[in-house]
Amino acid sequence: MEDLSDVYNELIMEHSMNSYNKKTLEHADFCELGHNPNCGDEITLELKLNENIIEDMAFNGHGCAISQASTSIMIDTLKGKTVEEAKEIVKTFIEMIKRETTDEQELKKLEDAIAFKNISNMPARVKCALLAWHTLENIFEKL
Repeated sequence: MEDLSDVYNELIMEHSMNSYNKKTLEHADFCELGHNPNCGDEITLELKLNENIIEDMAFNGHGCAISQASTSIMIDTLKGKTVEEAKEIVKTFIEMIKRETTDEQELKKLEDAIAFKNISNMPARVKCALLAWHTLENIFEKL
């Protein structure tokens, strides 16, 4: 039987190398640049809303496997959710990374994003995992 951390590592590598979310959206409602000066990771996050539903998201940019995969998995997790649901998931993800929540029921709503749970053990990688999530928070502040 495969170790769960192996499955998560495979998921992260798959999303970092072959992200179908890495594209440009036509007619995006919001576009936000996220930058991590510590390591040079940089993403442009695009968001298209249909009333209060996240209809589509995409990103472009460059960075380490963690930042790229975290962005792609965040998009998969939030597409189709309402803005309120998305805000709650973003909050839970950030709390998980900062070890402020460990409640398994709470973490279930993260879907595949739970793959980043152990990043909290690698302080140098935390900002990489959080880049897209903080960038999306900046978009939400403009709504």
